[in-house]
Amino acid sequence: MENRIRNQTLVPEARHKLDQLKAKVARVNNPDKAKYEIAKEIGVPLQKGYNGNLTSEEAGKVGGRLGGRMVKELIKMAQRNL
Repeated sequence: MENRIRNQTLVPEARHKLDQLKAKVARVNNPDKAKYEIAKEIGVPLQKGYNGNLTSEEAGKVGGRLGGRMVKELIKMAQRNL
């Protein structure tokens, strides 16, 4: 798989459900606010707009925490359906 398609949703019809899951694991109503809520929880100064002042480590913590929670929830959902 090429890196340039890495961040695309493979099934575009799933985007809405993925956004709902993102909001659920971040405990917010709007999925667009999820990463900001996670950043606030872990003390990363993420703000709307330019964030060039963040280190790679800080940015990775936000994405990793959010993505990790989403994966855990997807695993739980799959286990319930077995």
